[in-house]
Amino acid sequence: MEIMGSEILINRSARETRVARLENGQLVELHVERLRDRGIVGNIYKGKVTRVLPGMQAAFLEIGLARTAFLYVTNIVDPNRDAPDEEEDDEAEESVEETPAGPAPRAPRVHVAAESLNISELIREGEKVLVQAVKEPLGTKGARLTGYVSVPGRYLVYLPDSRNIGVSRRIENPDERTRLKSVIEKHRPATGGFIVRTVAEGASEKNLKDDMEYLVKLWGSIKKAADKQTNPGLAHADLDLTMRILRDRVTEDVDRIVVDDLETFKKISKFIQAYLPRFKKRIEFHGEKSGLFEHYGIESEINRAIARKVWLKSGGYIIVDETEALTAIDVNTGRFVGRRNLEDTILQTNLEAVKEIAYQIRLRNLGGIIVLDFIDMGNANSRDRVYQALLEELRKDPVRTNVLPISEIGLIEMTRKRTQESLRQKLTAPCTYCEGKGYMKSRETMASEILRACEKEAATAEGTTGLILYCHPSIAEFFTEEDRLDVDGLEEKLGRRLTIKIDPNLHAEEYEIFSRDA
Repeated sequence: MEIMGSEILINRSARETRVARLENGQLVELHVERLRDRGIVGNIYKGKVTRVLPGMQAAFLEIGLARTAFLYVTNIVDPNRDAPDEEEDDEAEESVEETPAGPAPRAPRVHVAAESLNISELIREGEKVLVQAVKEPLGTKGARLTGYVSVPGRYLVYLPDSRNIGVSRRIENPDERTRLKSVIEKHRPATGGFIVRTVAEGASEKNLKDDMEYLVKLWGSIKKAADKQTNPGLAHADLDLTMRILRDRVTEDVDRIVVDDLETFKKISKFIQAYLPRFKKRIEFHGEKSGLFEHYGIESEINRAIARKVWLKSGGYIIVDETEALTAIDVNTGRFVGRRNLEDTILQTNLEAVKEIAYQIRLRNLGGIIVLDFIDMGNANSRDRVYQALLEELRKDPVRTNVLPISEIGLIEMTRKRTQESLRQKLTAPCTYCEGKGYMKSRETMASEILRACEKEAATAEGTTGLILYCHPSIAEFFTEEDRLDVDGLEEKLGRRLTIKIDPNLHAEEYEIFSRDA
């Protein structure tokens, strides 16, 4: 029976924790955290400035990680600059909702033109500053930092460097917004500002006051510990994945929380009893022999989510290629031949692909620039239908996207907020055999290359009577079974015998050629 609503499934093992979110029985989000490879978004660091680059209006900081981290000029706290306004506070709240695997919200950005600032007046080499990670290290890039530290709680986010009070835009009732603001104003401390989170809607004054006092106390302990810290490094670590999900993603639309590890189940039950008592009947322990993810069919969905080709029900398919600069998604008709005419077949394939593309983007956590290559449509109305369908599907995605209209040749360019690795980057590693290219030279190409190398070796080794070739078994098989005539022709041309020997230790694109005397 299909279960309507949202479910959160928590699978824990000795090596990793996996959290899946299902909507209407379908996997829409997967978050993975490994004990030895925990994310850093939300962590607070004592950083040391190693380089200031006025030309880039940026600084690099040592924070105790393998690579230096990046701090842009507009993210450096400036006492002479106005604090972020309420709209920017709402923006920070949105990022809380957008990034459950690293949900500590980025501090609100101050929208001041970088050209009007001089980084050399704000920060200098050798200076030690308190910063927070807002983006994970990605590829060859170090982590991105902000000086506007924020401390998230269940109902509120504390902003030590602001005096503003922001309320989540998702709380639409004007009376409730006014009530929440008045409660915060009534109990706020002498310093700092707050963002009221979406889950605070309907929360009691006591709950809000308790959360406020807890966050102010927590910030005081973080600041005190950081002041005593002499070397660059971690000053405060955010919660682990399981507790972050409970803190940030358990809302009224979550019908069930299912856990398959008894220790984790007890820990979660204790947290829910203390902070979310109304959810205590929604948590369940999965004690069956079949694995939790196997039981819900999630393992097969994970394999589908890291595959390059994804088949559509009609017989068409999409190709997903992630590169360092962007992600390209290509739509193809495949086996789908349609029932009416070519234009209708193309339109139906593109419309079906729209749903799968929006789903895969969210599930794979694709970010940055994304280019969608739909099948060319000559009809402007068809192009508009596909574009509008995509916008409608992307509204289901909690992560912010920006989509440009479809072009004459069927391309759509879009961006999606990226703060962490995609699912493929998280779960896979480059192929050691093809060195991550995804392809190798064909046997025909290798055969031609080797024959040319043999001619070159013969020309530089006069007085020898033969050549010995060591190559991979597949190349040797190609020479002996499919390309024997070319080998015979080479021997006749050079007047020397070519002996082919198999070396299974060689890569398919490697070979060795030696000259030999009679």
